[in-house]
Amino acid sequence: MSSTTVFSPRSWAGIDDVVIVGGGLAGLFCALKLAPRPVSVLAAAPIGQGASSAWAQAGIAAAISEGDTTEKHLQDTVAAGAGIVDEKIARAMIDEGPDRIDDLLRYGVPFDRDLEGRLAVSREAAHRESRVVGVRGDMAGKAIMEALIAEVRKTPSIRLLEGYVVETLMTEGRYVTGVVARPECGKSKTRLAFPTRAVVLCSGGIGHLYAATTNPGQASGGGTGMAARAGAVIADPEFVQFHPTSIDVGRDPAPLATEALRGDGATLINGLGHRFMTDLHQDAELAPRDIVARGIYAEVQAGRGAFLDCTRAIGAQFADRFPTVHAYCRKAGIDPVREPIPVVPAAHYHMGGVLVDADGRTSLDGLWAAGEVTSTGAHGANRLASNSLLEAVVFAGRIAEDIQGLLPAPKCDNWASPADESDDIVTESDSPELQLLRRTMSDCAGVIRDRDGLTRAARLIAELEAKNRKARFGNMLITAKLVVAGALLREESRGAHFRSDRPAPDPQWKKRTYLTLPEADDIVGSAAEMVAA
Repeated sequence: MSSTTVFSPRSWAGIDDVVIVGGGLAGLFCALKLAPRPVSVLAAAPIGQGASSAWAQAGIAAAISEGDTTEKHLQDTVAAGAGIVDEKIARAMIDEGPDRIDDLLRYGVPFDRDLEGRLAVSREAAHRESRVVGVRGDMAGKAIMEALIAEVRKTPSIRLLEGYVVETLMTEGRYVTGVVARPECGKSKTRLAFPTRAVVLCSGGIGHLYAATTNPGQASGGGTGMAARAGAVIADPEFVQFHPTSIDVGRDPAPLATEALRGDGATLINGLGHRFMTDLHQDAELAPRDIVARGIYAEVQAGRGAFLDCTRAIGAQFADRFPTVHAYCRKAGIDPVREPIPVVPAAHYHMGGVLVDADGRTSLDGLWAAGEVTSTGAHGANRLASNSLLEAVVFAGRIAEDIQGLLPAPKCDNWASPADESDDIVTESDSPELQLLRRTMSDCAGVIRDRDGLTRAARLIAELEAKNRKARFGNMLITAKLVVAGALLREESRGAHFRSDRPAPDPQWKKRTYLTLPEADDIVGSAAEMVAA
């Protein structure tokens, strides 16, 4: 597949001084907020196709309904985050939520409204109030992305370069000076260098490092790995959120059964028909995601299976209220109106990532980051449902404002030039090495972990790194290593990080994790040596 938009070096007198890596919600929103400043957006896939944002079903959490307050939203966020939420960051994010919803409305997002014309809101797990703004039940991500893509395409200051897979951050000391990307959706042997004064990393999450995931293949941890290799500090890498209810029909990525189904009364049962979540938490199906994910995981491991029963709470209204999930089910031969949906936990969202401050600045000069590739501290150990899209737009907007203040006058330099050639092209299917890594991460660094499994993962990563000569897979291995290192280091259970050999939280670990790549190398290297011995 060729890139949708191709520019030759002769097409331009110069290059924009801001390059945004990633064509998801954070990247497009930042580009729009920077307008009319010229920017280039490099997207690994045709715009909208490789972004997890487009697959988000429920919507954006914001305290806009009568009776709700930003203080209540903050309290729910802090409670879900299991003691390590940066409350100052979370408060700032939540305070700006209503304004960012207004921005999205101006960009044409058709959020649902009630009969009186007010924005309609729904409730999700661990929210005490109904505060999730959506589109037709489960189409929020798709509708938001369609509206932003349309707005971006008619904004002359934004240049979309689709099918450019960014593999490396260019650096001079602690300064990020540009990126190196491979065109033609990664299939070109030629790599291009894009020198720039500001890089905004919006490259998404890490779900594709796991065998079961709801994320697209592009969400493979490349951005976190690139940033770590360049010297950036990575925060909280051990906290990987598994969505409890991916639809278990053998697809990769797994289709998602939105949490809004449980918010509307759907229940979880095992193969014997027992509603097992009432045994595990007072909020049953609306317990925090990590608790629900472990409950489902235990039923699946025990051989009883887990099923989402929507037959009574939603029934005949399913197709109208949740058309995306209904279509997934029907395609798999399941009629959710009459029968329960088989579900299994799947890697869904990474609370860890590149450490950023309140303005989206990383620890490297010239590099900003927004969206799932970051760790802002707003999610703590376990993201509150529908706070992710909120975080993406809030910090993307803050980055735009920060860049405008620091670099008030756009400066143009030379256009992209060939960097080198290599045979490390993107392939349609995972390599055997990546398949092995994904299975190992699911088995050893997944929903439930322990030291023995994590040390086995460390050993495998060390072996794969010793043989690897490919930049993109090297980025994936770095990110996997950071996850394993953080999980080994945190000898407790907290939020989405559950160690069966350390099942209780430890007050000494009521803090965030900060790692550099050399530190992760030491932790994983020591663990790998123990296995070898």
